[in-house]
Amino acid sequence: MARAMTADARKKVARERIELGGLIVKAGLRYDERALLLGALVELSRRLKSDEGGAFSQSDAEDV
Repeated sequence: MARAMTADARKKVARERIELGGLIVKAGLRYDERALLLGALVELSRRLKSDEGGAFSQSDAEDV
């Protein structure tokens, strides 16, 4: 039984990764340097989590 739960969990994780990859494609970043994408995502995550109110807010997203 535990083995089946593990397989289900792996399927869920795999599906999530596929969906996230789809976001990269939709953003038009499919052929960009992977290290650049990772760095940009890490920086965005850092800014969103910062205590200074974040450099990117919901109002910024509405301007795009």
